[in-house]
Amino acid sequence: MQKRYDSFTGEYLYSKKHESGLSIFIMPRKGYSSNYAIFGTRYGSVDSKFIVPGENKVTEVPDGIAHYLEHKMFDQPDGSNVFDKFAKYGANANAFTSFNMTAYLFSASDNVKENVKTLMDYVQTPHFTDESVLKEQGIIGQEIKMYDDNAPWRVFFNLLGCLYVNNPVKLDIAGTVESISHITSGLLYKCYNTFYNLSNMAIFVTGDFEPEEMLEVIESSIKKNEPFDERIERIYPDEPDEIAKPYAEQSISVAQPLFMIGWKDIDVGYGGEKLLKKSIEMEILCELLFGKSTKLYNDLYSKGLINSTFSVEYNPQIAYGFTAIEGESPDPKKAYEYILDEIEKADLNEEDFRRVKKVVWGDFIRSFNDIEGYAHCFMTEFFTDSDYFDYPKVFETVSFEDVKNRLKSHFVRNRAALSVINPVKK
Repeated sequence: MQKRYDSFTGEYLYSKKHESGLSIFIMPRKGYSSNYAIFGTRYGSVDSKFIVPGENKVTEVPDGIAHYLEHKMFDQPDGSNVFDKFAKYGANANAFTSFNMTAYLFSASDNVKENVKTLMDYVQTPHFTDESVLKEQGIIGQEIKMYDDNAPWRVFFNLLGCLYVNNPVKLDIAGTVESISHITSGLLYKCYNTFYNLSNMAIFVTGDFEPEEMLEVIESSIKKNEPFDERIERIYPDEPDEIAKPYAEQSISVAQPLFMIGWKDIDVGYGGEKLLKKSIEMEILCELLFGKSTKLYNDLYSKGLINSTFSVEYNPQIAYGFTAIEGESPDPKKAYEYILDEIEKADLNEEDFRRVKKVVWGDFIRSFNDIEGYAHCFMTEFFTDSDYFDYPKVFETVSFEDVKNRLKSHFVRNRAALSVINPVKK
């Protein structure tokens, strides 16, 4: 294994590229009472059109199939229940599908080796039948309908529908009742064999154990040794710089209007250190503009246009990116216009930049205490060709000029949109 040391935190990271193609990352934490593992694939809801390595034909699958596949991975050939196996070893297991990643995970205080074996065993053991796939359609169909009335979910996807014309990020991760009705066991195996190839996957394990012993557990649990020689070619539609529309609203049973304001990032198409640096610049910039100590935040709060639910986040990916502000307001349009006007007048101060940069650095250092959060950040960055362990090195390169330039290029009025969820009128 390659062994790396972070002088800022005193942490070690061990890594190895296995002959199967699997990327293995191990971070020992002496004295920690909890162990955590995440086994993920670079495969999410946006990957519905692709070319398998070694093939020439384009494969197109129904929307929502990545999420569907995640659900079906818990079915075992012998009819056993994976969660029962984890419970036997005192672990809490889960899984999730995002736009760009599917991940399987567990947390446990004991029996970390047995739990890692269980995790790797079931994720490498697909079992799909036509009967079980058909049965799952009703279950996931109910889940989709449930989210139709979920206000935070709808305000978010309505915003993405405003920002994006063609990019599949605007589509619901679970698909639609119609799209999942076309999913078959054959299509699930096609997607599994493509995206669950170990050369498209990574595992990150952290906790109180010896790294060499954990490596032995992981390597002994690998079932396949046939990595792809090249990356999967993912096909996304061309996306214009312009947004689809500036406004969307919907009525759902809520006590007060919910809103989400977004800006479409058109500086996309790359990953690695460059993307990691941009995400750090945006984190600093968002705190400078919208943090709780800013004039903008306090003016909005004193006017009663926002409350404590107000928050902001930048989402960086290779093929897309966006900033989203969310909150509650009696007058979302007024809050929106005030924010746009204030951003256009924004004059960043270098002293504030240095102060906020220290705050962001402190947040990063504290993130090491949250082993689950750190593992998720590491995996997310890995699947954008970035190395989260290089964060300190990249962080040092972010300058005041970089952040000022990012303000001018990103927060542009004609690439902004507002999504509102209004209370149902009686």
